[in-house]
Amino acid sequence: MTLDRLYRFVQFEYAWPLGPADGRYLIRDHAGEEAHHVLVLAAWPTTTGRRARRWGRGPAAGPEPARTALTRATLVDTAVVDDQGAAAWLARAAGDDAPATVQDALRWLNHAIRAHRAAAADPAVREVDAAEALAIRAGFGAGFEVADGTWTAARDLHAPAADGARGRRARREAALRPQERLAALLSGRDAVLACEELALRARFDLDHGRPREAAMQAHLAIEAAVAELQAFARTPGIGERLAGLQDERERLAAAANEALAGGPSEATIAAVAAGLGRIEAALRARAAAADY
Repeated sequence: MTLDRLYRFVQFEYAWPLGPADGRYLIRDHAGEEAHHVLVLAAWPTTTGRRARRWGRGPAAGPEPARTALTRATLVDTAVVDDQGAAAWLARAAGDDAPATVQDALRWLNHAIRAHRAAAADPAVREVDAAEALAIRAGFGAGFEVADGTWTAARDLHAPAADGARGRRARREAALRPQERLAALLSGRDAVLACEELALRARFDLDHGRPREAAMQAHLAIEAAVAELQAFARTPGIGERLAGLQDERERLAAAANEALAGGPSEATIAAVAAGLGRIEAALRARAAAADY
């Protein structure tokens, strides 16, 4: 990166360490190819809170606030742009293209976090989404600026898709009654099913562009669901859905085998999405009918 060239970026800030150490990371699809993005990570310490002090008095005695870290992740596109092109891109990125801009950048940020999880063999490292970010911005700057997470011009992003996701999440939570079930789980009156965990993992993989992993997880999820939900076969809304899950088993098994052999086809990905949707519908029916 030279001083007289401009580079576009999307930047996220999170209230915890993401995993990889501070630094600059080249991202390329295959060895020997040119990098298409540079990920710049920087974290700095902070505290979880600050105690108020009355005028004329010293700070109240007590434990120091816990220390944590804020992390800034900057995805820099390595393609060089001129002033006019950079300004035009920023206008689109902060306007109608905001949802796509955010999702594309998240894809590569999570790609790096996932790579760190595998390299460190640390299952506690998790990927992130836009709703968790303290700030999201897009901008452009000279090479020396974006390499340090700064910019010539930037705008905060507000992705309409995030609002839609929050609305869908609210409707889903209303049906699932999460607070009631949480109390039941913690009091031992209910239990988390293995198929629930597997379905959640499959959904995350499917939503984040990992169809191979989604297909394998969905296959395991449906096998677990058919076995575990038999105990609720007489619950309203469950029995007929169990029959539908039986119909999906063979398709999801074939999808998992295809995923093992390589990238699944578009038709297979659609079949995985449909089968996963049936598992989720059965689990929602169980939650809705439960007497907590």
